Amino acid sequence: MAWIYLVVSGVLETVWAAALSRSRGFSRLGPSLLFAGALALSMSGLALALRDLPVGTAYAVWVGIGAVGTALYGMAALGEPATTARLLCLLAIVAGVVGLKVLH
Repeated sequence: MAWIYLVVSGVLETVWAAALSRSRGFSRLGPSLLFAGALALSMSGLALALRDLPVGTAYAVWVGIGAVGTALYGMAALGEPATTARLLCLLAIVAGVVGLKVLH
């Protein structure tokens, strides 16, 4: 169950990062509220996962999911460049997250 909490929390990290961008410095209410809610849920899920997983593994996986998800969101929805180099770097992060899961 800890891994499920961790993956969902990582996805919620992507949600709060995207909402933070859309909030325009907390000047827009809807995205600001989405940010706060997703942040609280993301941290809560990470806390639950840390009951059973080592902090180094859990935090690295959580950040990796959030970083890759946020970068992909930026490319898909915000027109950020999807260069080969950027995609290879994201693939390296995914490989590291999978490696941490396998070695756990």
